Amino acid sequence: MFSLPSDSGFAPVLRGITIKTLVHGAATLLTEFRLERGSLLPPHSHPHEQTGYLVSGRLRLRIGGKALELAPGAAWCVPPGVEHRAEALEDSVAVEVFSPCRADYLQYLDREAVG
Repeated sequence: MFSLPSDSGFAPVLRGITIKTLVHGAATLLTEFRLERGSLLPPHSHPHEQTGYLVSGRLRLRIGGKALELAPGAAWCVPPGVEHRAEALEDSVAVEVFSPCRADYLQYLDREAVG
């Protein structure tokens, strides 16, 4: 499966936050999130390991009891079951991988993906 660069296919998930699932396999799923300045991802947890990379913007990310302000190039890992939340301090783009594959995020699959 391939996914080519495109601004289409993003779906709103929370106020100021959109998602596009780029590709997935049996064990992993790759997403792109776009967050508008001031948007909030409320505290939550899930059974998936989540690794991320901040492409652009600035985020304040809390994982468990630790919070950091992140700039482009920063990366993170959220272990399964650990509460986390985020605040977009600027318009931001983050790319994240979930394992195992998040079945609930398949609905956000970029329909323009090739293969």
